Amino acid sequence: MTNSLFTRRQVLQLTGGAAAVGLAGCTGNQSGDDSGSEPTTSAESGHSEEEGGHSEGVGEPTDTAEVTMITEGEDYHFEPHVVRVTVGGTVTWTNENGSHSTTAYHPDNDQPQLVPDGAASWNSGILSEQGMTFEHTFETEGVYHYYCTPHESLGMIGSIIVGDPNPDEQVALEEPPADKSDQVREKLKELNTTISEALGDSH
Repeated sequence: MTNSLFTRRQVLQLTGGAAAVGLAGCTGNQSGDDSGSEPTTSAESGHSEEEGGHSEGVGEPTDTAEVTMITEGEDYHFEPHVVRVTVGGTVTWTNENGSHSTTAYHPDNDQPQLVPDGAASWNSGILSEQGMTFEHTFETEGVYHYYCTPHESLGMIGSIIVGDPNPDEQVALEEPPADKSDQVREKLKELNTTISEALGDSH
């Protein structure tokens, strides 16, 4: 993790309470999760400073990964943007502030498929409570893109690499869907570049 990101997290912790007062949550709500995973509320966020870096630090697969869902003014994002887990590994999302979801780009969610063939879908629904978590276990190797339902158009999109997939065989790494906005397409291209570089080190 870089010093600048560490400082950013410190600032976020110091100002989070004040910022939350001025932030409006999203009124929309989506429910339903085909994976059987359930959102839970935790007094602790469950993530560490060591794990909170951005996608530049994508490394080897781990059994678990932590992702924070953050609102900073008009900036909405997942941190880190890209995580990597083993096949059978679990990703846990924690809502730090605001109202967010983690939702797969999957036909089950009325979205184009940007996950491996045969992969299970997931959708946390809107998590509005600070410290609320959602987890999903990934049984299929490959690259997965996901988004926040209220903030997709603002670029709140993240990615998960499962195992050590061949980048040439990943539907998620193809040209972003033409029916998406320019901002969404640009974010997907940025993520694809990071993922391709990470996988290029192992192929």
